[in-house]
Amino acid sequence: MEADAIIIGAGACGLMCAVQAGYLGKKVILLEKGAQPGAKILISGGGRCNYTNLSVQPAQFITENPHFLKSAFSQWTVEDTISFFETYDIQGEEKTLGQLFPVEKNAKDIVKLFKTLCNDFGQEIYCNAEVGEIHHTGKTYQVHYEQNGHKKVLEAPKLVITTGGLPIPKMGATDFALRYARKLGLQIAKTAPALVPLTITGKDEEWFASLSGNAVFAEVSNDNASFEENILFTHWGLSGPAILQISSYWKAGETIQINLLPQHDISSLINAERMHQGKTLLSTLMHRYFTRKFTDAMGKYLPLHQTVATLTKAEMEEIHQRIHEFRVKPAGDKGYDKAEVMRGGISTAELSSKTLECKKQPGLYFGGECLDITGWLGGYNFQWAWASGFVIAQQL
Repeated sequence: MEADAIIIGAGACGLMCAVQAGYLGKKVILLEKGAQPGAKILISGGGRCNYTNLSVQPAQFITENPHFLKSAFSQWTVEDTISFFETYDIQGEEKTLGQLFPVEKNAKDIVKLFKTLCNDFGQEIYCNAEVGEIHHTGKTYQVHYEQNGHKKVLEAPKLVITTGGLPIPKMGATDFALRYARKLGLQIAKTAPALVPLTITGKDEEWFASLSGNAVFAEVSNDNASFEENILFTHWGLSGPAILQISSYWKAGETIQINLLPQHDISSLINAERMHQGKTLLSTLMHRYFTRKFTDAMGKYLPLHQTVATLTKAEMEEIHQRIHEFRVKPAGDKGYDKAEVMRGGISTAELSSKTLECKKQPGLYFGGECLDITGWLGGYNFQWAWASGFVIAQQL
């Protein structure tokens, strides 16, 4: 027997699982389809790697069963993540909304740490390894794979699948976990791109495109969720943190609502200006809160060249609606090429929440993004990856 376990997928979850298994004296072999481990870690946070969030709770994850997360997050906490990286001289610094980034270090340092630890523990990482068939003999798993034109086989009593989801195919994303789960007859929650920019087409396309590059701090909401962060206008629609967040809760055909001035009430601002200086143009007032380009673009909807004193009740209502209840019906999203994560995946009902072992097949474990667990933007998905990797390692 070559190892105690074979891990397919050397991303965040697979690497953490290998390292934690190493602490326990267990030998694992990681099979990675790509040319290097941790490819998605390397591009996270623009290469800076937002590796956890100070306020992780199950409610910040989209899944059919949020309670499923409680066990993993109690076994491996945010404090555990912070402590783990601090042990190896990677200190965390909060940037915004609880997001933790390495101080004076980046994603490359995090991947380097995992590679070093795997090497120290004797955990082997085979890159450019394309896994084919998997045979479960009852006691062991035989994993057939091809590496650099050579067909090979590994055998171990435990098998861990942490191959991620469908986003960013050019980074080596694959549906391997989903295909294998289907082969075993496991339930799959419907998959879709998440944390993804939204597209605008039709009559409004030109208006959005004209604002490309403009960012506005806004509250974006639908019937399921609400997020208050920047939105970014692009030549094909909308992006930015608030849009990426709401995209995970959005379905095609639905409308989203944007409050363009969440920290003020435009009617109150206008009334206050009337008391002070009634001759102020609406455009002048709006320039105090928005860029000139954005204000001018709103001239399509608002009477910018009227003074605040001359605005009628109907015009005031229209202004309020356009500023605080700006409705958008996206045509679609930018797909898996631009999505940060996948929504849906292998149903949590198929696994033990305490061990992440497959109920229908002993010795088989799934972790990370391939499961029906999708976190918010801001380090949540990394925390799930570290936690699930740790939990599985305890069982190897």
